[in-house]
Amino acid sequence: MPQPAPCAGFYSVPLGRLPVVSFPTSASLRCRALRSVEDRRSVRLRSASAFPHLICHRRCHSAISIAKFNQFGDKPKGDSSFFMENDDDDKQAIDVSQKIEERCFAGTSYIPVYVMLPLDVIDNQGKLAYPEILLEQLRALKSINVDGVMVDCWWGIVEASAPRIYNWGGYKQLFQIVRQLKLKLQVVMSFHECGGNVGDDVWIPLPQWVIEIGNNNPDIFFTDREGRRNTECLSWGIDRMRILHGRTAVEVYFDYMRSFRVEFDELFEDGTISELQIGLGPCGELRYPSYPAKHGWRYPGIGEFQCYDAYLLKSLRDAAKARGHPLLGKVPQNTGSYNSQPHETGFFRDGGHYDNSYGRFFLGWYSKILIDHGDVVLSLAKLAFEGSLISTKISGIHWWYKTASHAAELTAGFYNPCNCDGYASIASMLKKHDATLNFTCVELRTLNQQADFPEALADPEGLVWQVLNAAWDVSLPMASENALPCYDRDGYNKILDNAKPLSDPDGRHLSSFTYLRLSPVLMCSHNFKEFSRFVQRMHGEWVPNSC
Repeated sequence: MPQPAPCAGFYSVPLGRLPVVSFPTSASLRCRALRSVEDRRSVRLRSASAFPHLICHRRCHSAISIAKFNQFGDKPKGDSSFFMENDDDDKQAIDVSQKIEERCFAGTSYIPVYVMLPLDVIDNQGKLAYPEILLEQLRALKSINVDGVMVDCWWGIVEASAPRIYNWGGYKQLFQIVRQLKLKLQVVMSFHECGGNVGDDVWIPLPQWVIEIGNNNPDIFFTDREGRRNTECLSWGIDRMRILHGRTAVEVYFDYMRSFRVEFDELFEDGTISELQIGLGPCGELRYPSYPAKHGWRYPGIGEFQCYDAYLLKSLRDAAKARGHPLLGKVPQNTGSYNSQPHETGFFRDGGHYDNSYGRFFLGWYSKILIDHGDVVLSLAKLAFEGSLISTKISGIHWWYKTASHAAELTAGFYNPCNCDGYASIASMLKKHDATLNFTCVELRTLNQQADFPEALADPEGLVWQVLNAAWDVSLPMASENALPCYDRDGYNKILDNAKPLSDPDGRHLSSFTYLRLSPVLMCSHNFKEFSRFVQRMHGEWVPNSC
């Protein structure tokens, strides 16, 4: 099948020693998402076509200068060639037009802060891209006391050419740099494709030998009602099927994780690797690929069920027979399309078929397949990484949350209509493996979503609170990350409020927070200063409100 042309990512365009800083066309979409009703801040997007590589280089030095000022009060002079005190020199800058009332977090619990590295920090040949630039950026992060970084270990890079042939070379070089700076590592076992989703600016397919198997047997991939295959990850229907050169899918995942554990034993022993996040689906999240942009989905569409491959259809028929009602073994047909709204469908509308006996049977089976997949892969991860902290990511599907059916969550595999808690069963499964639940969208405000997309009936704050309670009810550690780029104080304040809830009587808090993601925009002087301030507050340090 034709592959999309690689996009220009953070490190992907060579220009001498330094890369050209490229900003994909999705920047305008991100900026829309960053708008705040409360402060009416504006987002300025201006090109810097003259010397983009110099600007990127200067930002690193500017960030380090600001970090030193924050730490020691030694402010560099305004005419310093590497200090951009005025945001007019920044390619992207966020203006906050009014001061915001803030909670004081001094003396509160210390929450570690990690920063995701760029998706293409390791290139498709398995080599570390632009180590000199990365070293400067990591030094800047270290100087403001960031605890560590998160990096994806891509299955499609490491085991690209042949089964059980692993290339960890670029990761070895990267991890040594991180170790020398005394930063911690959150490592993601990324068993999915990169490219085609919001925020993806590089193309990393699944291993070539897997694609070749899929060319002969396309049912190894998730499939929608129209028969379109999604190569982003393997269907959970083959978890226990020996069709990957004599191995099941979960055996392939286990061999990969075991190879990593053996290869980096020293970093486990000295504590440099602090956490393993286990990829369980598209974007590394435990969900079905129900809203793929490459198949035409656009926010706030409800998405589609992804169970039309031969293996999952057989599982559905078998479940119906076991129930004693073979006629139940079919996928609902009145569910609309990717961009439908709930009220336009017979299944998801208020009083729709999602809540009759057939709908409950199907949705129960659909979500059970998701939970069973997480259960088996995490049990093997626990075996491969014995004694280490493991986690998994759950996506924050907040649109249509204020409807009865929660249609977008249902198509993604979360059985969470208004009369059922779909996250309690997931939390219980994770608790069995002592796996931390990492949840997204903690920076989003319901009020903003109502202003920008009132038709979506979204409620990210309500969703976050539900998932927090589902985790904490079973004493499950909960971590989080932002779903969209965040550079402003208002967004950081929302993250802090969710990280350390004022209304929780037991004083519970997130176990860690991972920031999405290291980029030239973050290294702008104003943005980096705001981020430094956020890190201090997450660590429970006192920060003046006027800072």
